[in-house]
Amino acid sequence: MSRIIHTENPTKIRNQHRRSIAEILRRLSQKTAVDDETRDMAAMLVFLLREIDAGVEQTAAAWEKRGYWMKADRFMRDWDWLKEAAANIEDVLRHDALDLLPELLADLFPRFADIQLKSMLRKPELWRGAYARLMAQPPGPQPW
Repeated sequence: MSRIIHTENPTKIRNQHRRSIAEILRRLSQKTAVDDETRDMAAMLVFLLREIDAGVEQTAAAWEKRGYWMKADRFMRDWDWLKEAAANIEDVLRHDALDLLPELLADLFPRFADIQLKSMLRKPELWRGAYARLMAQPPGPQPW
């Protein structure tokens, strides 16, 4: 019997989502008015942040299983801002307080400043309909 190799590991997914978030943040920074696409992009940020958080927890659990408790703890602390950022953006969207969105996005920018964007690779289909999906869910983080 051969080993099963998962090519979609949490690190690869985390890096892909970080790139998507960086592109969305750049596009949002170029917007002059709040429209439906802005809401969709902000909702997609919530989904991506949640997925990154799920991957962080999965990675930390694997390290703890191997006895790397300090490494897992440090890793979790490095990413502990994810849940709060996702919850804040979701709260702004659910209460239609979009005047607070620029401040939340400005808080996210430094966390993704290390990602170099030479060209935009993500298509608008990535975030299209994300706002409706978010509003259809009950408030709060969803179990993955």
